[in-house]
Amino acid sequence: MNHPPLAPGHLDAPHREFALGDLTLESGETIVDFRQSFVVHGALNSDRSNAILVCPALTATHHRLDFLIGEGNALDPGRWCIVAADPIGNGLSTSPSNSATQPGMRFPRFALRDMVAAQRRLLTEHLGVDRLHAVVGASMGGMQGLQWAVSHPRFMRSIVAMTPMARTAPWAALVTETARSCLLADPTWNGDGFVARPERGWRAYTGLMNALLMRTSDALAALHDGADARRWFDDLVGQQQAIGFDAHDYLYQSWAYDAHDVGATPPFAGDTEAALASIVARTLVLAPPLDLFNPATAARAAAASIPGARFVEIPSLLGHLAATSTSADDAGFLNRVIAEFID
Repeated sequence: MNHPPLAPGHLDAPHREFALGDLTLESGETIVDFRQSFVVHGALNSDRSNAILVCPALTATHHRLDFLIGEGNALDPGRWCIVAADPIGNGLSTSPSNSATQPGMRFPRFALRDMVAAQRRLLTEHLGVDRLHAVVGASMGGMQGLQWAVSHPRFMRSIVAMTPMARTAPWAALVTETARSCLLADPTWNGDGFVARPERGWRAYTGLMNALLMRTSDALAALHDGADARRWFDDLVGQQQAIGFDAHDYLYQSWAYDAHDVGATPPFAGDTEAALASIVARTLVLAPPLDLFNPATAARAAAASIPGARFVEIPSLLGHLAATSTSADDAGFLNRVIAEFID
């Protein structure tokens, strides 16, 4: 596994793996020798009732929500046992980039429901947890949270979904299609995979996804002029290069992102609202007023369809990055609201 370097604010915890064997996907295909990557903060109590599952976002690792974890934070390891599980295709759990038998474009396509299925096996077969206190996630992690509540309605007491979509909006699908086009336009793509890291493609991708879609214009108001913006962008590209996310992994994770719809869960036959209406877990949905990636209207619509769900607007100008620690005010707000809810 190629663990990216720790960044400021990341929590260093022992990195663990659970070997599931062959993971049969909902498509009928199989990921051979699947290994579920995860970390644990805190410890299970005597009746194993204090476990909280954290689900990372698109391209993210188990560090994605570290700003919520810690003494005095929403996810306090002194009280909760926090299991942060890496999703399929993020480069730590089995992925196109690290599979020995199905590397690159030989990897089978997977869905967010397959991520949930692997996480459930980790909890039940490896950790001995058959009931969660909560599932917490942001962006694709929030989408996994909603899927958990539809697929396994009695498995958790609560869900916290930040900037989620219950069904991927056409806008978001076009964003990821454009991001893939940035990568596929690189000369390292030979039509059947990348023969090297697509540096030019990643620079274009970073401009789209990390500079523009993750933020709003207000989020960049501190930049003085075009030259200042270009310097800031060069620094951002350097940060993304250090993370080293694999282009094959992005293709596969983003395809899963595009195709997601909780309504496709049996037995709902494509009825997204009916699937959401079946949720019995206490649900908190959070989103900023403006999100240029996952439309805030999608989060509001999901909350409106879930019985008794609470929607909270994140008072942030950062757009999709409102659900991060980029702003101390946003991080403090989320820690307060989520702590009150899961308590």
